Amino acid sequence: MAKTVTLSIDSRGIARITIARPERKNAFDAALIAELAATVRQVDPAARAVVLQSEGDAFCAGADVEWMRGMADYSLDDNIADSKALAAMFRALYDLEMPLVARVQGAAIGGGAGLVAVADIAVASTEASFAFTETRLGILPAVVSPYVVRKIGPARATALFVTGSRIDAKRAHEIGLVERLAEPPDLDAAVGRVLDAIASGGPKAVNTAKRLVREVEGRRIDEVTDLTVKRIAEIRVSHEGQEGLRAFLERRDPHW
Repeated sequence: MAKTVTLSIDSRGIARITIARPERKNAFDAALIAELAATVRQVDPAARAVVLQSEGDAFCAGADVEWMRGMADYSLDDNIADSKALAAMFRALYDLEMPLVARVQGAAIGGGAGLVAVADIAVASTEASFAFTETRLGILPAVVSPYVVRKIGPARATALFVTGSRIDAKRAHEIGLVERLAEPPDLDAAVGRVLDAIASGGPKAVNTAKRLVREVEGRRIDEVTDLTVKRIAEIRVSHEGQEGLRAFLERRDPHW
């Protein structure tokens, strides 16, 4: 059976995970979910960033209709097992140490919009669209909800969840689901600029900065003061921190 998820890495250490099921709009089924989760866990820990992308005109259409039809008679235990697999896939993406960049060329629906939410930075085509349509099927965007609420906040998540309304790329950018927009011919260049910016930073500093946001999120300043003092002190005395400072003072590019 042909693989529907592939992993590659370039000379700069940029990993790319590609969902290749364009004939089904890159929609999820049990096999794709398992394959994507397994592929994420194969990413080299030394990778500078991971790009999540897909083939065809849709980014990801959510759950595959045929797969959903087959689940119609699932028991509660069957549904719990299936949902755990989906949750594990999203958690694997969330747990990546390095930045996760989503390249969104088209529609991202349901779980597909969840992939956009779990990404650290989403770069979308102006022709992309987004929706959490689960309630229109009498179900819930439950597994993706922690990532969506974290990304866009409870009020906007509520509005999108209860209406199931589709929004365009401009609105997705306005509410923070998408970080950057690009015209379709410029999408790859826009993703490239994000990757260039990530690669210009120290590898350890970039990954620690990503983790730092999660460590301080939702906590009072006095609760995290000691943590932030420790983080900056540790990175300053590290080899990478010392090299970055020397390069700045010597007006040269750092060696990393």
